[in-house]
Order: sequence, then structure tokens, then C-alpha cells
Amino acid sequence: MKRLHRLALAALPLALAGCATTAPTGTAAPQTAPLSALVDQVEIPYERFTLANGLTVLVHTDRKSPIVGVTTYYRVGSKHEPRGRTGFAHLFEHLMFGGSENVESFDVPLEAAGSTGTNGSTWYDRTNYVETLPTGALDLALFMESDRMGYLLGAVSQDKLDRQRGVVQNEKRQGDNQPYGLVEYKIGDALFPVGHPYRHSTIGSMADLDAASLADVRKWFTDNYAPNNVVLVLAGDIDAATARPMVERWFGAIPRGPEVPRVEAAPTTLAAPITEETVDQVPVTRIYRTWTGPALTDPDAVPLAAGMHVLGGLASSRLDNALVRGAQLAVAVTASSQQHEQLSFLQATMDIKPGVDRAAAEAAFTAEIDRLVSEG
Repeated sequence: MKRLHRLALAALPLALAGCATTAPTGTAAPQTAPLSALVDQVEIPYERFTLANGLTVLVHTDRKSPIVGVTTYYRVGSKHEPRGRTGFAHLFEHLMFGGSENVESFDVPLEAAGSTGTNGSTWYDRTNYVETLPTGALDLALFMESDRMGYLLGAVSQDKLDRQRGVVQNEKRQGDNQPYGLVEYKIGDALFPVGHPYRHSTIGSMADLDAASLADVRKWFTDNYAPNNVVLVLAGDIDAATARPMVERWFGAIPRGPEVPRVEAAPTTLAAPITEETVDQVPVTRIYRTWTGPALTDPDAVPLAAGMHVLGGLASSRLDNALVRGAQLAVAVTASSQQHEQLSFLQATMDIKPGVDRAAAEAAFTAEIDRLVSEG
């Protein structure tokens, strides 16, 4: 048995310094385009319109292929779940694939029309559903997406709830039983106070999933899944003038729902560093360093993400060079910024090489992080 060691720190101020290069004697320095010019080359044009019921629609036209990507983006995720109802957003993602009042199956008709596999996902901030299909099948996709948005509850039975609850709980078992699978819960508990919206995992708890009643599920839907809390995105062989009457036809009659209040979910600052250890049946000891950082829209978000890539997100990162290839204290290292609407998770990890002293490896790991913090 090996120990998993994780240290959560209060803050990570990263200063990213520029690096000047000197050209060899006799050669001209390469001309580098200014950043503003590079940014100006990146353009994803789109048109936007909003229906009377609050549904926001974004249309990006790209005529390269006769296909359209459809994303229905509900602004509800695990951070919106009240205490005792964790896992509801993800459970509902599964329920919305189980058929609505006028659509028995979502997968079969779309795939028969040439769609890629339909899919969906849930995280802290959102739940989304996606499919990519031939242009001629767009009307079918909009009908089906509108039916589960406006006419789902008549098809949600106790039997469907029980079956999808079982699917979600099995998914949780699979994740929890993977190596290092329980660390996520400990990180959330240590970084955030009780009641913080980002504290609990999206998968939820077994007890809360067991407690979900049909009445609870219906209320969760009516409170959060109305068109005024949804962004519909159409990208590909479509334009706004063509899309608008189609969207009006299928979504216009769905009534507006209650306004979903914004939750308060700021990054946290710990009073002091927290150190915890967890034992698991794995052959390699892993060190975690985790912090909360700014929201994805914060001016510091992109520099921090770049800094984490430099630290451990590239094959030639500083941690790789110092600990894997250099001192050979580790067999793997990572660093990343997982960005969300209201905060980010900054994390660096090191898998200590078997036989290496943990204290020595951790000291080298800490030194490399400190060097980036202090020197940029």
C-alpha cells in the first residue's frame, strides 16, 4: 500500500515573465508578429437572437460541409444543487435521454438521419446536449431538442427515474474505484467551506441519489430547465435568417420559467496550508498540490493557464525536465488550470518513482513550484 499525499495552498500568485532571445552573430533576429495582430487573425463570427420566452440562440455559419452542429446548453450544473440534492444535474442529464412526451428515443431517429452519436455532459456550471448531423436533418433535431425542453415531465416515470438513478450510481462506483478515485472528494472538502457551491463533486453522493423522489425531480426541472436559462448554438451549414423561423416554430411556444438566481461562488483563501494523506491500494505515491484560482473570465485566467502549462502541462515542462528526465525522482508529473464560470482549480501532481525517498522528491517538487511563483 502506498500513500496519496495532497497539499492544498491558499493562493498561487504566478508572474509570467517575458523571455528575450539573442540571435547568433551575423544573423538577423526573426521578426515576431505582435500579439494584437495574432489575436486579430482569430475570428469566429456569429449572429445572435433571443426569442420572446428568453431562449438565446447563437448561429455560426460555416459552409465547408453540409452538416450542422447543435448544442443545447442549459445553465444549470452541480453548483446549483441545494444541500441534500447533490447529483441532481447529472441525474437529469441521463433522464433527458430517456424520451419525452412526443419522442420515444433520441438516439435512434437522429442516427438514422445521419447524425453522429448524440451525447451530453454535466459539470459545475452547465448541462449540455450535442449532436452533429446533415443539414437536412436539422429540423428533426430542433423538434427533438424542443420536446425534451418543453415536454419532458409527462414521460418521466418512477421506473425511468429508478433505472437512470442506477446508471448514475454505477458510474459513480466505477469512478470511485479507480486508482486515486477518492481524492477529488477530499480536495473539495479541504478547499471549500461547507455550503460552497463548488465543494461537492458533480457525480453527487449515493445517499442524495437514493433520496431523489419523483416530486424532487419534477421541481428541479421546472425550476431550472426553461428556455430563459438556455443557450442554443447552431454551427455549420446554416445562417440566422434560415434558422430563426425554424427555432421559432419548435421553441417559441415553450413558456418562460422562473429566473434562476446567480449563486455566490468565489475562490477561497485558506487560513493556512492543509496537508492530508490517503491510503489506497496503488503502487505509486502521488503528491497533489491544489489551489483555487480566478474565474475563466478574469484577466489573470489565461496567464495562469499558460503558467501551469509551462510548469507541468507540456512534454518539455519544468517539472518534467527537473523531476522526470533530470533528477529522475518521478515517473509522471502534471500541472493544469481547470477553469469554470466563477473560479478555477489549479493543480500540480507528481507520481514519485518507486524506491525514491518521498521527502526528497516532495522537496524538489516544491522547489520547482516556488521557482515559478517567485521568478515567473
